[in-house]
Amino acid sequence: MTNINLISGPAGGEMCDVVSAVYESAPAPEPTSTRLADLTTLRVGGPARRIVMARTSDELVSSVRDADARGEPVLLLGAGSNVVVSDDGFDGVVVVVGTRGLTGEVSDCAGAFITVAAGEPWDRVVVHALAQEWIGFETLSGIPGSTGATPIQNVGAYGADVSQTIARVRTWDRTVGKHVTFAASDCGFGYRSSRFKEEPGRYVVVDVSFQLELGPLSAPIRYAELASALGIEVGQRAPLGRVRDAVLALRRSKGMVLDAQDHDTWSAGSFFTNPLLPAEAAARLPDGAPRYTQPDGTVKTSAAWLIEHAGFGRGYGSGPAKLSGKHALALTNRGEATAEDVLRLARDIRKGVREHSGVTLDPEPVLVGCDL
Repeated sequence: MTNINLISGPAGGEMCDVVSAVYESAPAPEPTSTRLADLTTLRVGGPARRIVMARTSDELVSSVRDADARGEPVLLLGAGSNVVVSDDGFDGVVVVVGTRGLTGEVSDCAGAFITVAAGEPWDRVVVHALAQEWIGFETLSGIPGSTGATPIQNVGAYGADVSQTIARVRTWDRTVGKHVTFAASDCGFGYRSSRFKEEPGRYVVVDVSFQLELGPLSAPIRYAELASALGIEVGQRAPLGRVRDAVLALRRSKGMVLDAQDHDTWSAGSFFTNPLLPAEAAARLPDGAPRYTQPDGTVKTSAAWLIEHAGFGRGYGSGPAKLSGKHALALTNRGEATAEDVLRLARDIRKGVREHSGVTLDPEPVLVGCDL
């Protein structure tokens, strides 16, 4: 159920009113087992020693703080969409981030400033934002996961990422034992990276605040594939709903919208990040490899292109873990795969790409108790 409460109130000036917005989504389901395969979208992973559901920010912080005081290992788990857990499981406490809620202030002058609980499912936030005509999340439609995970990976798609709208991130710093809030400029955002990813385990994201523009049209579309799907030129805008529909259609065509009946979506999303290479290394890429020069002088290339041109076509694999039949970046569980099955496939692909192009692919999901 969704409950939206809008309350009019005065702003700082006579010409601009502010409304307060409150959004509450359905509570997180209680875990029914300690088997982590049941809590991740890849559906692999052994048992946890114990699992704790944190439904409030206070419960989230106290669960982590108390475990730290006991010297007990902690694994934070949101929607489990960007993680590979070993078959041995996790010998510690898994804290499931089940916090919910969105609050904010909206005005014609300043736009929407919203704060979202870390456990709020990301796509529910996107749907709510588009219904309110808040601009900035539309190209991030259909991405599985929780809101608190978005700044860690600097989640992005189709020419946009969350760093473009994040205003601040409130955390619990496990090293100093207190709440620390970071302005966007202090988050160290980069391509699929942030200070939170660079210091794994230190910060518990409690909530994330975003600053969004208002209006019925999207931000300028920067991604050629999406612009083509919308029938517009790169740099033009389109109605928010149309952009979401186009993004979802593109994601479904690549197996990137969760569907329990479709094994191509039993994955951790893109398993490898697109490499960022020094210019001289990019010049040595195979002929035809995509090259996108970045503002810092590095060159981004396509991991999917490198994988396919190294001989790993869509659907590659003969065991219970295979490449998606829809997209070469997704390693999928065909129903009975173990974590080791997935990792064996990942190592095979990584080795083949290195031998073919000289590029070592980096995994995008968090690897828990396992490595490549």
